[in-house]
Amino acid sequence: MGRGRFGTDGVRGLANGLLTPELALNIGRASARVLDAPMVVIGRDTRRSGPMLAAALAAGFASEGVDVIDVGVLPTPGVASLCASRGVPGAVVSASHNPFADNGIKILAAGGTKLSDEVEAAIEAELDALDADALDADAFGAERPTGERIGEIHSEPELAQGYVEHLLGCLPPRALASLRIVVDCAHGAATPVAREVLTGLGAHCIVIGDEPTGTNINDGVGSTHPEALAEAVLAHHADLGLALDGDADRLVAVDHTGAILDGDVLLALFAKDLSTRGELSKNTIVVTVMTNLGFHRAMQSAEIEVRVVPVGDRNVMHALDAEGLSLGGEQSGHVIFRSRATTGDGLLTGILLADLVVRTSTPLAELADGALTLFPQVLAAVSVADVDGFSTSSEIREAIEAAETQIEGRGRILVRASGTEPVIRVMVEAEDADEADQFARQLVETVIGALGTRQ
Repeated sequence: MGRGRFGTDGVRGLANGLLTPELALNIGRASARVLDAPMVVIGRDTRRSGPMLAAALAAGFASEGVDVIDVGVLPTPGVASLCASRGVPGAVVSASHNPFADNGIKILAAGGTKLSDEVEAAIEAELDALDADALDADAFGAERPTGERIGEIHSEPELAQGYVEHLLGCLPPRALASLRIVVDCAHGAATPVAREVLTGLGAHCIVIGDEPTGTNINDGVGSTHPEALAEAVLAHHADLGLALDGDADRLVAVDHTGAILDGDVLLALFAKDLSTRGELSKNTIVVTVMTNLGFHRAMQSAEIEVRVVPVGDRNVMHALDAEGLSLGGEQSGHVIFRSRATTGDGLLTGILLADLVVRTSTPLAELADGALTLFPQVLAAVSVADVDGFSTSSEIREAIEAAETQIEGRGRILVRASGTEPVIRVMVEAEDADEADQFARQLVETVIGALGTRQ
C-alpha cells in the first residue's frame, strides 16, 4: 500500500513510520469532507500508539467542523454498533491481528458499515488535495471552520455499555449458564467488555490475554496464537474456548479436547444450523476464495448454496447486502450475522456458538466433527521487500501456472498480496498433505527469489 491508501481493511502500517499523526490528521480531515456528517464516533485498541493516532484523527475531524465522540478502547464491532444506533459514521484506530508496532485506521460509513470503493477513492482524492495544499502557502488553511464552527471532542467511554447491552440482548437471560468458557482477549480491545458479556449471559468465564501493556497485543495470544487458549481450556476443564484478535472482529474457537476450529468450521456449523431452522436467507452463504474445499463439499451435501467473493470481510458484506443474505464470513474468523451486526464480531460469534452447544446439548467437538472434512491446507505468509512487484513478476506468475497445471483436479492454489501488510500469502490445498506442503515450499521459494525478504 502506498502512503495514505486503503487496503482491504483501512490504512495500516508501522505507527509513526508510514502511519504518522500527520497522516491520521489528514485522514480525519479528508473523511470529514467526504462523509459530510455532523458527528463521528472514534474507538481504538490497546496499542501504545493508539491514543496518539486517535487524538490526531479526532483533531482532523474537529478541524473540519465535525463533533467527535471518543469512546476509548472498544472492539471494532462495538464502534460499528454505536454508529448503527446513532446513524453516524465512525473510525477505529487498530491494526487488528498485526504486531503492536503497527497500527491502522478504519473508517466506517454512517450506520457502521465498511466504506464502498467509491467512497474510499473519494477520501484518497481529498488526501491528495490536502497534500497539495500543504505545499501551497495561499491554499493552506483556506476556508477552515473557525470559532463556534470548530468541532467539539467529547470523551465518552461509558458508551461501551451500549455495545454490551446489544450483545446481552442477542440471547435469552442466562442462556449460557451451563457452560464453562475460556475467552482470550489478545490483550486487545475486547479486554474491557468480554467478561461482562459472558458472565452476563450466565457462563462461568475464565479470561486470559486481558492484561494489555500497550506493547503485548496479539503477542502469543489471541486468534493468531490459539495454542495458549487450547492449553487454558484443557487446564480449566472448560466446555469451549473463544480466541479474539486485537480489535475483536474475528474469532477462532477451541473445543473441550483442545482442538482449534477456524472460521470455515464455524461457518459450516452456523450455516447448517440456520438452514435446518429455516433462518438462512435464500439457503445461501457467502465465503471468500480462501475457504477450504471441504467446506464447499459439506455445503453441497447439505444443499446450501455458496457465493464466493475476494478476500476481505467488506467483500463478504457487500455480497450479503446485494442479495439480501444473512450469513457470511472468512476462514480467518470474520463471521457476519447480517441481521445482528454490520461487521464481523468475534464476541457475537462466540456467544452464538456457545448457544448452539447449549441448544443442541452437543459438545462442540462432536458438532465440529460432523460439520465437514477439511482438505489439507498449507498457508504461508512471506514478508517481502517489494510487495508491489508481485503483480508484475513473470517469474511468480509462471510458477503459479505450472503448479496449478500439476495439481489440477486434486487441489487448488491461491497466491495473493496482503491488503494490510507487506506480505505475500500462499495457500495450497490438496487431497494429500505432503503434496500440498511440497507445492507451498516451491512457491514460497519463488516469491522470495523474485521479491526479496523484508528486513
